[in-house]
Amino acid sequence: MSATIIDGRALAERLRRSIDEELQVLRLSEVAPGLATVLVGDDPAAAAYERHLRRLAEGLGYHYVCERLPAAVEPADALATVGKLNADPRVTGILLLRPLPAHLRHADLDATVDPRKDIEAAHPTNVGLLALGTPRFLPSTPASCFYALDAYLRDSGREPSAFYARALVCVVGRSSTVGKPAQWLALQRDATVIACHSRTDAAGRLGELTRLADVVLVAAGVPKLLRPEMVRPGAIVLDVGFHQLPDGSIVGDVDPRVAEVAEALTPVPGGIGPITDVWLVGNALAAAAIARQVEPRFGSGTARG
Repeated sequence: MSATIIDGRALAERLRRSIDEELQVLRLSEVAPGLATVLVGDDPAAAAYERHLRRLAEGLGYHYVCERLPAAVEPADALATVGKLNADPRVTGILLLRPLPAHLRHADLDATVDPRKDIEAAHPTNVGLLALGTPRFLPSTPASCFYALDAYLRDSGREPSAFYARALVCVVGRSSTVGKPAQWLALQRDATVIACHSRTDAAGRLGELTRLADVVLVAAGVPKLLRPEMVRPGAIVLDVGFHQLPDGSIVGDVDPRVAEVAEALTPVPGGIGPITDVWLVGNALAAAAIARQVEPRFGSGTARG
């Protein structure tokens, strides 16, 4: 078997066009999205990502601003910067770019972002709403995984709701940003979910469990963790990992040889990542609509206020 490679760039462009179409309609209701990023320090990857988001947001006609802070910024000053963006009516979505310097706590900054502008759904209120099944926003990476999977199923002639009702989904990773939200989103689709993590692998049971699954979503942060013998022939594999090896090559959490046994596979690069970027700007549009008391079509959140 040679897996179908799910083209994340093509899906990202499909998603971007749908956001642009919705934006044209929402502008009739004076909805004006604005995206703000907060970049602390001079990490080259974070700076490159900021430039990419700027191009994407400005290409859709969003108001855009980047707050750049020195790596040694005092925590109080970082919190004050977030507070300033919370108070700016032109900003409807705020994104804290990673990595942050060690002296800044992610949880403190996430909790300072106005939940109505928290487009990564990292504020405790938004995390709770998602866990309850009534999300305000869907976090970009796990949402992008299921956007890609839904699109692949439809494109291959399958109805997603019927597929999930009989599917076993294995999520490898339990981070608060990807692994746990992915588990909740799978459950909300009526899938049966297996949750695995580093201790599962350390116990030698990871392959035993991943081989049971119809869908394996890997977000463990370990290069080439999922190998071909750990995948049931015909499974669909979603790879969230992104790693640069010493030789300069880019790999994910999934060994590329998994393509020899899987039905379909998201590549790295060019898989989930491009969709995630577009999903973020879509959440900023949804936030702008909510601020104008207009129900957005983007995403599937139902908790407002």
